[in-house]
Order: sequence, then structure tokens, then C-alpha cells
Amino acid sequence: MDFSQELITTLHDLSLNRDELEKSLMENIIERPVSLVLPMLYKEIEKPALSNIVDCLNKAKYIKKVVIALYAKNFEKYQNVVQYFKRLNLPKIIVWCNGPNVWEILLDLKDKGMDITSFTGKGRDVWIALGIASLDSYAIILHDADIVNYQPDIPMKLLFPILEPKLDFFFSKGFYARIDTLNERVMYGRVFRLFLRPLIESFAEVVSIHRYQLSLIRYFRSFRYALSGEMAMTSNLALNVRIQGDWGLEIGLLSEVLRNVAIKRICQVDLGIYQHKHHESNILEKMSGDILNTLLRVSTEEHGLQISKTMLRSLLVIYRRIAQDKIKQYYADAMFNALKYDRNLEDSMVDNFAEVIRKAGEKYLYDPYRRQIPDWLRALSVMPKLRERLKDATLLDLEKIKM
Repeated sequence: MDFSQELITTLHDLSLNRDELEKSLMENIIERPVSLVLPMLYKEIEKPALSNIVDCLNKAKYIKKVVIALYAKNFEKYQNVVQYFKRLNLPKIIVWCNGPNVWEILLDLKDKGMDITSFTGKGRDVWIALGIASLDSYAIILHDADIVNYQPDIPMKLLFPILEPKLDFFFSKGFYARIDTLNERVMYGRVFRLFLRPLIESFAEVVSIHRYQLSLIRYFRSFRYALSGEMAMTSNLALNVRIQGDWGLEIGLLSEVLRNVAIKRICQVDLGIYQHKHHESNILEKMSGDILNTLLRVSTEEHGLQISKTMLRSLLVIYRRIAQDKIKQYYADAMFNALKYDRNLEDSMVDNFAEVIRKAGEKYLYDPYRRQIPDWLRALSVMPKLRERLKDATLLDLEKIKM
């Protein structure tokens, strides 16, 4: 059984008493209310994963409010989502993040000197939802809407270290094994297993060669699943972090957390075995390119690391060696657990990721600057009632449905 602890405190599911966990949460929410942020695309309502998530959340009486950050192309789709979430018994607010009412407020903010309209995708939607959720919450949970085997204890596990005053963590991040144990019986999570993890280890070797000692790399290595989208944080922290506008969101957010919080206030929580939707290879390559760019940027930003062609060449060569060694280890683990494992496919993925490192590295040298969505405190200095206005805009959208 795994008891290991590293730089980041790890909370293992050794003999968890879920009834006691929920009892503790119910006692603490009186003074520390909780909101859950659920970013989603319209198509999620057509899939069984979201249906199961809603059923589980209906049992989560410790959640005060659910903020659904929706991207929908038109009013009809927004209306369909509102209708869908009538089955969610918890108080909820469905934010049409690209709807005209929200957009009008963002344009007003742009006129005042802060442009959020140039950002697209999940990062912007999460930023909007975090602002609204922080209005009346001590803590905020954030997770995706595509978790196939979602369980009621997932939000409980993420929240407990933050709500329990004897622990008083400010940020918790979920980790898990991406394995299908029922149908295909295969390992997933290739972007983390075959790209990010060996990349971080390669980065550690390269920077040591160049006489840098990056505490940031040690910090990233301490997370067992650094790319997980399941996390919880205090509302105060949510107001202080910048949000990455691309696939580097999770790595960028981890860096922002370290900038704002002492390491002793950060933890990771064992969420067991997870099943998410699986991305096509072209999406994986775009994802890995954004992740590399974010890793290079934050290393320069936090430690003044000078990225050069020589360093990137070394990174590429060392990455290949470490990733190929990892494949041998995963193969052994798969055999031990009677899982299917395609070594040739995994090797091909490493080749693709290596090409991503080459291309994305060259692109970074040409243009290292990558904008982030400003933190909420800066936004509130520009428009003090921005959160309230966004919430009111959402209520206006809802009124159109009732008319």
C-alpha cells in the first residue's frame, strides 16, 4: 500500500470513511459555503457521463450552488441546457459564457482597458464562472463534465482538506489512474504518461546541465497527475490566479497557485480510477504543444531560465530516451494487470510528441510571449461590480426563457 509523501502533501484513499467525510463537510459549510464550477460544451447533454454526474450531485447536500459555464452557439441550445438541468436539485446558475448579455459586459470591460474578448475556449469560461462562484463561497470545486465513472465521493475528497479547519489547505488537486478496467482494459492518459511526465524529468536533467536549480520543476514532479482538471480552491485564491487560455490551463494554473500560496497549503487527493472522453491524435498534439509552451514560459517567468536552441535540442534527445524507458515500465505494469498494451502505438506517440517538442520549441523561441487572462482582482480594479453584472446577465438570459 502506498504511503509515500513528497514535496506536495498527498492524501491517499487508504481506508476512507465516506460517511464521516460527508458529516465533516456538512458541519463546516455553515461557515465555509461551497460552489461547484462545471465548464461544458452543449454536446455534453447528449452523453451519459453528464447524466450520471447530475445524479451524483443531487446527493451532495454540502454544495451551496452549481455554476455551469456553458459554451453554446445559439439561444435555442442555451435553452435546451437550462431545460436539461432542471433535474439538478441543487441551486444552480447556468452562465451562457458566449451569449450576447455576457458578451456586452465583456465589451464594456474592453472599453475600460481590459480585453477578455480576445480569449476563447474553456479558459475564458472558467474565468467567468470562478468570478461568479466567488461572490458567496469560501471554496470552489472545479471539474469537467465528461467523467464517465463519476462518483459522489469525488467532490467530497477534493473539498475535505480545504473545508476542514484542522487542515486548512488552500488548494487541492485530484489524481487518478486513467484506466478502462471494464471494456477495453487499456491504459489512457497518454499526454501525461508519455509526454508531460517524461518531459518534466527531461527538463530536470537539462536544467541541471545548465546549472539551474528549478524548484518549479520539483514542484511539478510532485503531482501524480498534473493534467487533471479536478481541483478545489478557496475563493480568495481563485480571485488571485491568472488563467491560461489554451490547453496549458492546468500547468499554468499550478504555476499560479505556487506564486500565491505556500507549498504547505497545497495538496493532492487520491480519486481512484477515472474514465474521461478520449481525444483524437491531432487534439493531443495541439494539447502537448500548448503544455510545452506553458512549461517553458513559467520556467523563464519564475526563474529567469534562458531557453535556447541548444537547450531545446538537449531536451528533445533526453525526452526520447526517458519516454522510451517509461514505455517499458508501462508495458510491465500492463502485463501484471492483464491490460492490453500496444507498445508500437505508444512508441509512435512518443515520436509524435518529440516532433511537437521540436516544432513548438522553435515557435516559442520566435514568440515566447503568451497572454494569460488577468486575475480577477485586476479585473475588479477596472470594473468593481463585474461579478455582479455577469450574474445579473445570466439571470436576464433565464428571464427570456420564462417569458
